[in-house]
Order: sequence, then C-alpha cells, then structure tokens
Amino acid sequence: MKIQHLLFTLLAAGMMMTSCGDCDNTPEDSPQTANRNKNTPSASMPIEITRLEFPHVKGDSNDPIIMHKADGEVNFSLEWDNAKRAQRWTCYQMYASNRVIRWKRSNWKKIDPWFGDPFQVDPMIQPSYQSTEEDHWNDGYDRGHICPSQDRVNSRDANMQTFYYSNMQPQLNGFNSGVWEVLEEKIRGWITQNSPQSDTLYVCKGGIIDGTPGNDFTYNNHKLIVPGHFFCALLMKNAGGYKAIGFWFEHKNNKDKDLGKYAINVRELERQTKLDFFCNLPDDVESHVENLDQDRVKTAWGL
Repeated sequence: MKIQHLLFTLLAAGMMMTSCGDCDNTPEDSPQTANRNKNTPSASMPIEITRLEFPHVKGDSNDPIIMHKADGEVNFSLEWDNAKRAQRWTCYQMYASNRVIRWKRSNWKKIDPWFGDPFQVDPMIQPSYQSTEEDHWNDGYDRGHICPSQDRVNSRDANMQTFYYSNMQPQLNGFNSGVWEVLEEKIRGWITQNSPQSDTLYVCKGGIIDGTPGNDFTYNNHKLIVPGHFFCALLMKNAGGYKAIGFWFEHKNNKDKDLGKYAINVRELERQTKLDFFCNLPDDVESHVENLDQDRVKTAWGL
C-alpha cells in the first residue's frame, strides 16, 4: 500500500507540472513546440520581449515597452500607455541570486536628494506622458508598487528603479498594506536565497486601466487612473517543469491573508484582464499550465 500511495503521489505531481528539461528564458520553436502567439521583436521592440515573463505586447507607439536594467541585467519591464499616463502591467523575474540582500531600503533616509522619499519620475518616458509626484499628491491613495522594492534589494540601482512613478498605481492603504502585501510576501517565499539555481519565477502584475470609467477604473483627484481590480500571473520553472497560477483582486480595503480565495487558473485571469500571459511558451506547454483545474492549481502551489 505504501508503494501504491507513493506512485499515486508522483503521478499526481507529474500531472500538475509540464516538463521543460533544460529550457531557458526564450524557448526555441520546433515542429513539436509550435508557438503561434509569441512576441516578435522588431525595430521598435527589443529582443527581450521574448522572455517568459512577458505577456503579449501591443507593439505600437502609444503603448511603448519600458525596460529597466540594473547591474547588467533586466530589472523589470512594463507596458506604458502614453495617452492614459499609466502602466498596463509590470513583469520581471525572481531567482535565488536576485534575492540576495545587498541593499537596505532604510538607506534612502540618508541619501540626497530623497531623504526617505525616493519616488521619482521615469527617465525613459517622455515628459509629456509621465506620471509625477503631483499626480499622486494628497489624493488619499498609496503610491502602490507593482514590482515591490523588497523584491529588488540585491543592489541600490535595482531598488531605486522600483520607485519610478511608472511602477506605481494608486492603491487604497488597506489594500496595499493588506492582501496585496500578503501576496508579495508569499511570492518572495516561493523564491528565496536558498532556492536551487535552476528555479525561476516569472511574474506579471498590474491593475486594470482599460474598460469603462466608473466600472473598471476610476480617477483620483488629479485625473490619474485608479484600477478597479489588480491581478498577478505567475509562472514557475524548476527541475520538475512549469506550473502557473493567477490572482484576481477587487481593489478595496482588504486584510485577508487567505490567498486561496483569489487564486484562479491563468486562462480565467486572461479572460478577466484581456491580456495574454506567458505567450512565449510553446503552445502545448502554455495550454497545459494555463488551463489546469483551479483546485489542482491551488494544490500545486500549496494554497
């Protein structure tokens, strides 16, 4: 009976993961691994949009891809809507080496010109399309990080870039310091300094800026978009293969610590957000990990 139980456990785990072998950030196509919806680099789109954390990009001048690099590596990327002066999503990778703590966020209290308030405009966005401190001033919302500063404490430069206003969306304090922070801490727990070097977590997060004003989003008192919902799509690659999960939150004060209530499969998250996550995966792998039954998704992620 013990042997039968072990075999059943191994079989169940295998069904939840799709093997990737020695795969990397940019899977190559083959007759067995076709990809019909992948991002395609161009003169205006960098090769990095083929990395696994990227959703399908719009690829037009009104929605430029902003990519920030620190210490010779991609730190995080985002799709910026010039007309709305808001980001549609931020994506980035987490792995053991960028979880090594080499920078204390409290250091910002000592450094000119920030002295504890390191928020700043994004130098890669044209001034007429930027969001600035004035857009957030006294609006009753937190300047909510999408790529958390605590996820980028491996260097000063990496941490500094997370404070660009392009990486912010207005968030109620009871959301930002509540269920959103619970999610951030959980994500960090899935990738630690002690994780195997082959483990990589691909993250895409944001708030809804498209749809109907008053329903899908509202505005603060400076006409900056306040999303009505926030989302997170995660793809884990490790020795066992791939697994994926989505999270969908209504933007309201919420101190709930039970993330399982908000966990859905990625296909349902795509339906809610109208975004195509992890499009650079081979089609068969993408279909498998994104369509897994919700209960099995939660089991695979320990929720």
